[in-house]
Order: sequence, then C-alpha cells, then structure tokens
Amino acid sequence: VQLQASGGGLVQAGGSLRLSCAASGGTFATYAVGWFRQAPRKEREFVGGINWGGGRTQYADSTEGRFTISRDNAKNTVYLQMNSLKPEDTAVYYCARGRTLVISERHWDYDLWGQGTQVTVSS
Repeated sequence: VQLQASGGGLVQAGGSLRLSCAASGGTFATYAVGWFRQAPRKEREFVGGINWGGGRTQYADSTEGRFTISRDNAKNTVYLQMNSLKPEDTAVYYCARGRTLVISERHWDYDLWGQGTQVTVSS
C-alpha cells in the first residue's frame, strides 16, 4: 500500500486548503489515519486524526476548530480541510496509516507514510 498526499500550495493568511491522502495498492479502510506536519527545524507534530470508520476525529489544540478531517473509504481517501490558515501552519504535511483502528498522537503508532505536501501560508 502506498499513500499519496496532495493539495498543498501557497495561500494567504485566513485562506483555506484541502489536502487529500489517497491509498493505492490496497486499502486503509480498517485503520486510523493521522495527519502530521513538520516545519523547518521543528519536530514532526500531530495535526489530527480519524478513526477507521470515520465516526471519530481528534485534533491538536492548535488546529481544533479550524481543521476538519474526513474520509471516504469507498475512494480510499482521507481529507484534511484547513480553514483560517495562519503563517504558523506553514509546514510539510504528511498523512499516515495507523497500526490500529484508533487515533494516536504519537508518530511511532503509524507505520505507513505518504511523501508529504508543502503548505505555505503568507502573512
């Protein structure tokens, strides 16, 4: 299974982007999926996640209320809708498949990672 993240780009502060994470060569329908981001000279941080069925989501404090994660298991795709973007949201965003059904904030609980997509928010 491979994950492909897409949808990144350059946006002004206050704007929106929607990232997609598509799985190919298999399914991740029975796994949680997480989104992480990494800015230059910073550690990778949890952005949010969704459980296997899509009925539960969890977000970092910094993204709660602005970001929304959803999934379409029929399309093998998970989405990250980002609204009210801030310059501090600038980072490479990664999606990852969890080792289990449930969401985790810990990156070592994810075993399959997409290649990342750059999000740049200008002030």
